Amino acid sequence: MSAPAGAALRARAARVLVSVLGEGRSLKAMLRQALPALPDPRDRALLEAICFGALRHRRRYEYALSQWLAKPLAARDYPVHCLLLVGLAQLDALGLPVHAAVGATAEATRDLGREPLVGLVNALLRRASREPLPTSDDPAVASSHPDWLLARLRRDWPGDVPAILAANNVSAPLWLRPNPMRTTPEDLLSALREAGLPAEPSLIAPGAIRLDDPVPVERLPGWSRGELGVQDGAAQLAIEALDPRDGEHVLDACAAPGGKTAQIAERLGSGSLVAIDIEARRLAQVGQQLERLGLASDRIQSHIADAADTAAWWDGRAFDAILLDAPCSATGIIRRQPDIKWHRREADVAPLAALQAKLLDALWTTLRPGGRLLYATCSVLREENEQQVAAFLARTPDAAAVPLDGRYGRRSGEGRQRFPGEDGMDGFFYALLRKAG
Repeated sequence: MSAPAGAALRARAARVLVSVLGEGRSLKAMLRQALPALPDPRDRALLEAICFGALRHRRRYEYALSQWLAKPLAARDYPVHCLLLVGLAQLDALGLPVHAAVGATAEATRDLGREPLVGLVNALLRRASREPLPTSDDPAVASSHPDWLLARLRRDWPGDVPAILAANNVSAPLWLRPNPMRTTPEDLLSALREAGLPAEPSLIAPGAIRLDDPVPVERLPGWSRGELGVQDGAAQLAIEALDPRDGEHVLDACAAPGGKTAQIAERLGSGSLVAIDIEARRLAQVGQQLERLGLASDRIQSHIADAADTAAWWDGRAFDAILLDAPCSATGIIRRQPDIKWHRREADVAPLAALQAKLLDALWTTLRPGGRLLYATCSVLREENEQQVAAFLARTPDAAAVPLDGRYGRRSGEGRQRFPGEDGMDGFFYALLRKAG
């Protein structure tokens, strides 16, 4: 008897989760491999939605399974464990009809080479379709977050924990940035609406446009003509804070994937831009962005380098403005990359903070007197943000913070902090620093 339609897709989703959860691979990387094998865009969308749902709610689903299974699955059956997460995500997070979710998922057990467990998978998912999932009194389990991150959030933002946890577990809108060299926000809005894509302009990030129901970029009018880029509203605000001006010499110190680089390039005029990234593959993405948007220019230089090793790339010409969008825990973009919850460890934070400090100290030496540096992260942890900036100011006599207004979030020391979901944007921190001169 042939397997129900969709069983292969569920098995593919389970294999993605095995790679992400069992092998520590990136969800983004695994989807890059898995999605092109599905010719139907509806199948690609379903696979992606299942994986996101399973990872967002992983801990809650695993608790439910622990209550329903008489004994844990054997280690060799980890693919079936992941398949059960796939099934629960369909029933709970996606709300798919029982007939669409249960049969195909149970049959996918055969595709995974675990045929003796077809009955178990079918029974557990049937039960989940009839009964509420068992719930835990532990807030970390109930919200499906690691213990360490919940503890950090309680310490850093005690009054905002429920809102942050909730925002981390919902899908993010698609934010667009019109390319002013080729279109206007008004024309792009009209084109989107004519294409049946409800879009709204941001009231905070100038020119930014928000789509609450994301679509593949190929469906966006003007995409192939380089009329727009995809970039979260909070990331777009970073360039508003830095405010690069015509004629300035600007550095984008951690440039990939290139959205902010392009935004700076739009404002260059007669100025110049240096873009650095430590990974060749990621720096190539920056070049591709600039080419697609028609912004590539001989006034833009790129270097594969460690930005902190200034001797390897700096020609001695001081910068007027520097963007340091620093490597961080990425705890502000969990809604976009739910695997961050399961890959990041508390032990990662201190080394990241040390790297951020190293970058700040090194790049400060390349800034002209009177110049400005924007320090930004997509983190919500004070150790990487407010405390990082306070420590830098304490050891750097010629540095002073420049106040930013409420568009950039709530006050956090000498900077501003946005939480995920606020105004539909990602979690982000900004601090603008000026060099005495």
